[in-house]
Formats: sequence, structure tokens, C-alpha cells
Amino acid sequence: METSELLKKVRKIEIKTKKLISNLFTGQYHSAFKGRGMLFSEVRKYVPGDDVRDIDWNVTAKLSEPYIKIFEEERELTMMLLVDVSASELFGSSSMLKKEMITEICAVLAFSAMQNNDKVGIIFFTNEIELFIPPKKGKKHVLRIIRELINFVPKDSKTNISKACQYLNNVVKKKSIVFILSDFIDQDFSNSINLISKKHDLTGIRIFDEFEESLFPFGLSLFFDPENKSYHWVDTSDDLVRTNIQKSYKEKLEYFKGSFLKAGASVSNISTKDPYIIKLLELFKNK
Repeated sequence: METSELLKKVRKIEIKTKKLISNLFTGQYHSAFKGRGMLFSEVRKYVPGDDVRDIDWNVTAKLSEPYIKIFEEERELTMMLLVDVSASELFGSSSMLKKEMITEICAVLAFSAMQNNDKVGIIFFTNEIELFIPPKKGKKHVLRIIRELINFVPKDSKTNISKACQYLNNVVKKKSIVFILSDFIDQDFSNSINLISKKHDLTGIRIFDEFEESLFPFGLSLFFDPENKSYHWVDTSDDLVRTNIQKSYKEKLEYFKGSFLKAGASVSNISTKDPYIIKLLELFKNK
């Protein structure tokens, strides 16, 4: 993409997402996360009215009288975006590709973090780790992330969510706010999700296209699988064929939801036709 065209796209996304943030979103981000990152400060003697859940039982046992832990708010948080850039994200049956939806959502999240003086980092993944941009603060850094979201060309085409999770655990040691943005057309990632959720505040944002949800009967058609780079003839008028496709879709959806919810993480399903800011607001209100 030409530099001038790329800058225009970056600017367009910046204007759109910052307007949404200033009107609707920053307060929700702040209430959902700011105050949830707490650092241990010291202990003091228990006084009536203190929360018994804060009692430090080790110190209490040593000194034979109750002591509680004192925490202070962690002023600076770190947000990590794990972004699926596999070939299936280039699909879209309406006005927006899944990749374009992911880009705008990432921009909203990144600018929200920036306005709250938090760091933002990003990992692009396919079947491999494609790019890691370490967490930093500032508008210049966020704009670089948006440029990469728009213009990045991956080397691989398939998806491996587990590998992305393992890489995150290796490079990010501090507890962070983690968003995984993908269509989650993958399998066997449940254990990795559970591992991340134990250490980080984890949310899975699943982006899908309505065509994937409901296959319409329009006869014999040639479909291209972008991840495996193969073509398949499908008779969409056949009830059994459509039933099997629907079954496979629902199984992947349930696996996604089950993996995150069992791990104590949050989930959001967002269609390329959805007003995504409303979905994000709903997500954060429930955190």
C-alpha cells in the first residue's frame, strides 16, 4: 500500500475511534480495569470493620493477633492485544472484512488505554508468531500499531492460538489486560486459555461473518479455503450438507465460549455487521 494511502486510512480510523472513545467508551474502560490492578503495600493490625478477606493469615499466626494486607491501586496497567492475522480474517460477505473489524476494535482499545496512561503492546499471530510490538505508552506508539494492523502481510495463512498464548506467557511477565481477537477457527486451545487466564485479565473477542453463521441454499458452489489454500465444491441446496456445516460451526462456537468461561475469562461475539462499540460496552459493564 502506498504511504499516502496508508496514512489516510490510519487517520480515518483515528478520527472514527477517538470520537467513539470520547463520547462513550473511556469511562467504561476506566471502571472495568482501573482499580482492579492492585499492588500489595504493607500490613497493619486488624480493626473492627475491616474486610476479613484481607487478613494476612501468615502474619496473624506469627504475631498471634490479626493483621490485614493493605493494597494500593496500580496506576499503570499494560494491555496486550493478540491479533489473529490468518487468511480466514480476510473474509467478509458485507461491507466489512473480519480483519477490518478487528482493526477498528483494536484501535478503540488502544486509544482507550492511551487516554488512561496505560501501555499497549500487540502480538500478530497465524500458525506462527508473525510480529511482536512490546508494550509502550503514547500516541505515536498507538498509531504505529494501527499502521501495522492495516498494512501487515503475514507469512503464514493458518491459525495456532495455543502458540500465541505460549508466546505471550514467555514475553509478558507482568499481569496484564489481554484481548485475543480472532474468528477462533482453531482447536485444542482450551488449556492455553486456562493458563493465560490464571495470570492475566483475559477476554476473547470472536469476530464472525453472518454468512458463516447461516449458509443460504443457492445451489452448487465453489468455495475457497484461504487457510489451506484449497477449493471445494459444495451443494448448498442439500439439507444434509447445510446441517453438517451448521453443526460444525456451532461446535466451534461452543468450544470457544466453553474454553474462556471455564477459565474464568470474558467473551464477546461480534458480527461484522454489529455496532461493535455497543458490544464492547456490554462486555465491560459485565466485568
